[in-house]
Amino acid sequence: MTGSWAGDLAIGVVVALLATWAVLIGALLVVRPRGDLLRQAVRLLPDVLRLLRRLAADRDLPRGVRVRLALLLGYLAVPFDLVPDFIPVLGYADDAIIVTAVLRSVVRRAGLDALRAHWPGTDDGFTVLCRLTGLKP
Repeated sequence: MTGSWAGDLAIGVVVALLATWAVLIGALLVVRPRGDLLRQAVRLLPDVLRLLRRLAADRDLPRGVRVRLALLLGYLAVPFDLVPDFIPVLGYADDAIIVTAVLRSVVRRAGLDALRAHWPGTDDGFTVLCRLTGLKP
C-alpha cells in the first residue's frame, strides 16, 4: 500500500512539472520577438551581457533588481536551457525572451535612465534594445 502511494506521488510530481513546462513554452511563444527582431537581439548579445553585469554590480539599484539580474546571469551561464534547442524558433530564442522580460522588470523598478547609464554599446544599439523590450527610449 505504501509503494502505491509513493508511485502515485511521483507520477503526480512528474505531471505537474510537465504541465508547468508546457505553460512556460506557451508564455514564451506569446512574448517572443517577431520578424527581424530576433536576429537583432542576437547581434546585441555582447552589449546586453555587459549591460546585465554592470547593472547587477550597481549598488545604487534596489537589491531586488540586482538579485534578479544576478539570477539571470546565472541562468545564462548554465549550459542547458529550459527549452531544448531542437524546438523550432523557441529553442534558440528562450534566452533572448527571458532577458527581455527581466529587463522590462528592471526598467519598471529602476527606470530607463539606469539602462541608459550602463549601456556599453552605440545609440543605435540602445534604440534596438528598447524596441526589443517594448520600451520607449
